[in-house]
Amino acid sequence: MMVTFVSQCQKKALARTRRVLDAFANRIGDNTWQTVITEEGLIAVKTLLRKTATKNTAVACHWIRSRSRSELVWIVGNRKRFNAEGIVPVNSTQKNVLNNHWENNWTYLPAIKALVAVAALLHDWGKATALFQSKLKSSTNQGDPLRHEWISCLLLNGLVRLAGGEDEAWLQLLGDDNWDEAALKNLTAENLKNPLADLPPIAQLVGWLIMSHHRLPSRLKPNDVGDQKRETLASMLKSLNADWGYQNPNDEDKRLKACFEFPEGLLSQSEPWRKQLKKWSGKLLQNQACIQALLDNGAYRLLLHHARLCLMLGDHYYSSCQADGEWQSAIDLYANTDSQKRLKQKLDEHLVRVGDQALKISQTLSRFSSEMDAAYDIKSLKQKSPAGFEWQDKAVDGIARFKTQHQAQQEQGYGWFVVNMASTGCGKTVANAKVMRSLSDDGDSLRYVLALGLRTLTLQTGNEYRNRLGLTDQDLAVLIGSAAIKQLYDKAAREKDQPPGYEDIGSESREQLLAEDLDFGDMPHAEFLDVLFPKHQPKLAEKHKAFLYKPVLACTIDHIIAATETRRGGKFILPCLRLLSSDLVIDEVDDFDGTDLIAIGRLIHLAGMLGRKVMISSATIPPDLAEGFFHAYQAGWQLHSHFKAAHPLVACAWIDEFGTQVERLDNVDSDSRCRQYALLHRQFVAKRVGYLHKQLVKRKATIERCDELLALKNQPAEQRQQYFAKIRQAAEHLHSHHHSVDAKTGKRVSFGVVRMANIPPCVALTHYLLQADWGNGIEPKIMAYHSRQVLLLRHEQEKHLDEILQRKEKPGQTPKAFQEPTIRRHLDSTAADDVLFILVATPVEEVGRDHDFDWAVIEPSSFRSIIQLAGRVLRHRRISTDVEHANIAVMQYNLKALRQTGGPAYCRPGYENGKSLRLTSHDFGQLVDEAALNQVVNAVPRIQRPEKLEPKQRLADLEHQALHQSLTDYRQQGPQALQAWLYENWWLTAVPQQINPFRAGNPETSLFLVWRDGKALFCEKDERGQFIVLQAFHKISRMPQPSLEEQARLWLDRAYENILRQHAETEPSGDDADSEQRLQAASERFGEIMIRPDSDKPWFYSDQLGLFQDMN
Repeated sequence: MMVTFVSQCQKKALARTRRVLDAFANRIGDNTWQTVITEEGLIAVKTLLRKTATKNTAVACHWIRSRSRSELVWIVGNRKRFNAEGIVPVNSTQKNVLNNHWENNWTYLPAIKALVAVAALLHDWGKATALFQSKLKSSTNQGDPLRHEWISCLLLNGLVRLAGGEDEAWLQLLGDDNWDEAALKNLTAENLKNPLADLPPIAQLVGWLIMSHHRLPSRLKPNDVGDQKRETLASMLKSLNADWGYQNPNDEDKRLKACFEFPEGLLSQSEPWRKQLKKWSGKLLQNQACIQALLDNGAYRLLLHHARLCLMLGDHYYSSCQADGEWQSAIDLYANTDSQKRLKQKLDEHLVRVGDQALKISQTLSRFSSEMDAAYDIKSLKQKSPAGFEWQDKAVDGIARFKTQHQAQQEQGYGWFVVNMASTGCGKTVANAKVMRSLSDDGDSLRYVLALGLRTLTLQTGNEYRNRLGLTDQDLAVLIGSAAIKQLYDKAAREKDQPPGYEDIGSESREQLLAEDLDFGDMPHAEFLDVLFPKHQPKLAEKHKAFLYKPVLACTIDHIIAATETRRGGKFILPCLRLLSSDLVIDEVDDFDGTDLIAIGRLIHLAGMLGRKVMISSATIPPDLAEGFFHAYQAGWQLHSHFKAAHPLVACAWIDEFGTQVERLDNVDSDSRCRQYALLHRQFVAKRVGYLHKQLVKRKATIERCDELLALKNQPAEQRQQYFAKIRQAAEHLHSHHHSVDAKTGKRVSFGVVRMANIPPCVALTHYLLQADWGNGIEPKIMAYHSRQVLLLRHEQEKHLDEILQRKEKPGQTPKAFQEPTIRRHLDSTAADDVLFILVATPVEEVGRDHDFDWAVIEPSSFRSIIQLAGRVLRHRRISTDVEHANIAVMQYNLKALRQTGGPAYCRPGYENGKSLRLTSHDFGQLVDEAALNQVVNAVPRIQRPEKLEPKQRLADLEHQALHQSLTDYRQQGPQALQAWLYENWWLTAVPQQINPFRAGNPETSLFLVWRDGKALFCEKDERGQFIVLQAFHKISRMPQPSLEEQARLWLDRAYENILRQHAETEPSGDDADSEQRLQAASERFGEIMIRPDSDKPWFYSDQLGLFQDMN
């Protein structure tokens, strides 16, 4: 292609740009180049230009398509120097920019800075105690009777009381630099129970920042608070005492007394510290009126959010630096020690420098929304969608029309809450990107976070964005759970940093902000981000900058939800900073339930509070989930509109493959707005249901009767065997109607999935099917698939499944899977006429796996799981008529129900519990409309809520009721309710996260199947990176090798040693490393597997079946 480059660079950027372009093209003018170049060469030019791009860089590339037509390909740098077609302006206008600080609507920035400065200067004041100083000097690891944050709060309380108890008085006292240190010591020694209780408002804000700068206040028994309301700041702070995580009650009195002794004084002899206190207390006093305004309208929540973030990041930054060698101070008080436990930064130096750094960070807050990178010129998003996907363009057009009609509100800014309910296989991934591009302020750029539910899908989605959307490494960062996953995915090894433990050396703030690996390509300069991260760790700083700067970030929701879920440490900092400039897309949002949904509601509220747009995406979004998340979003947007003077209007869009509906909801009253939203959502879903009923029927279900097995409740082993036999019979029956014929052998072949609720029955069923007597002429090929498998073996398994279950063939066409070597070998070697490839899977198959099966058998645990697994039957293939025979069988009872223990059966996974959500029957036939399932299996019962719920009699209604209790029961109060997070003050503590944590459940430990001395042993990795054999400790036994008959029935025979050797041969290692050393190194990297460490039952391991416990 022939291209022309036009440079509008200024200053040093001009010379840098010329050097790059001169190497690739002929200069045909002072700032113009032309050449013939390949597409790869053009990508290289763009990459090199972006590497050195600054705010003075501006280069446009035009592709000369013909004699009369050229096309803008891309712009690097400042796009404002060109118009939308890449044309250079020939004239200019002027305007007054004196109000620039007001125009970017950071009106309260001076208040943030003053609050941050005073809190930073006092945050570690409590380290001046005799106890803390002796702890640093003696290098002891013993905890403190009272933490230094609590002592700092007591000192602040004493200072306020010393001044007379009013904000004006204590700030004036600091401003006058005239306070009595001896009197302050005496007041502090009173050790008040609630030091923040009776303080004036600004002192309370400063006190909370000091108290929470390492950890949020938390309870040992969070449920003890019950449903107590905390509607005001004062009432919440009055509840906080040292029991909220700030004391060690078992410590001796002698050490407690040392917490109130200050032999070296309270820094009153430090001139630089007192000078800064004097300056910033005066500025804080000047901002008293605007802080009071925020206290009145509730937006002080944002004030505290930004201030705490700046304080903690400033503390993190300076704590990781070396001591200032030029610091002049006679003070013999220290703040921390280095990694060798040698005294490092002096206390007054630390306080002043943390304050300086926090102020620099607060000054950059406004630049996050204006100077962060966005992805432009994405050809695939500008082009019209192909046939069958026109709905994507209609969605974009609908949003564009709404934005045009509301141009007046555009400059002030208004909220967006979008629901995408397009069906599986309709192209939601591309549609979401197109919609987010149209939602951007200029309608032509991408900047958002894509949050996914499963860790293993992150790289897969990143690759899809690169291949289908054409995003490059310059536009995309992918946050991955471990370098091993990344390396297995594309054989590219990456470095991995391991954070040390810092609490014992007085440097908790040095903890690493982002422990996970980030796949991000090269990082542009973005000099303004340098203030956030120390330069002495360049690789770490670059990773952190890429997390913030790259236009599109694909990650599991676990990484971004840390913004609201982090209870201690600084892991919330980077996600919060990212959300300052990035919109949020949550994919497959209904894959979560219970406490996870409340946690996601907290994240959506934060996104609204920070002024971001939010999209939730799934084909099966229930009404209560949509309304509950909208409720959280609009509550957050209301605070944003107060803080940034934005318009209170929230625009809502509903999108599916049948149409797009966009409405404005600008009723400020929250209840009225939510009622209006619920009505509009019902109307949209009613239309969607009408269209779904008109579609071709791809899935029908029958219920597999097994009620006669109830009589065997006292013979669990026999009952289980007969249950498994029912599943085998259902599989044979489904295969008879749903199979393909292998053209080479004439054999009837089908790929089916059996979904079991948990790992033990999944493994037990696999074992049964391998040994069972099958019908004449039937040959099964069985594979177990669950999460408790060695990383390397699971990777091989998923790679195989992803290859053969991409079923794009037309009716009557031979599947490509039949040519895959493993499948071909099975078909050629078996004498049977019918071959069933059966995947026995846990719920890991339900979400995110892009697999297409011929049929499915389901052990039911929730209606949602049935809909999700049904989406894996006939997923890719198109049909011309309704399916004639059922291709899904649902068991009448699940195994828990058959045991008849009297407890809930549709749980773990599922929504039933022993309290308010209890079913009267566990017979699946009575819990659903069986006649409707016989006709069609679709998402209608899940996306449409009946007028009258019957949660005790209907499984789908039970799930609607559960979501209502979690998200839309607005009468709830107390920290366990999402409502309290939105409108009460429990967010000042960690109690909401303690009661409803994200990813609640039993904690798991990583083991590694390490190859040593010719055998594989289960090991744990200690803090020093050494692998300790703990196979006996965890009671892990090896299963005997399968018999020859069983081995012949394995779908995919996986031998850990063989696969390990294949990977070890491709691993880089030293020349002197022998094969056994290579094998050990590979196993230490790829042999990870998760285990519950607190289980008393023994574990069993097999390469084919994974790690599991017996069902008995």
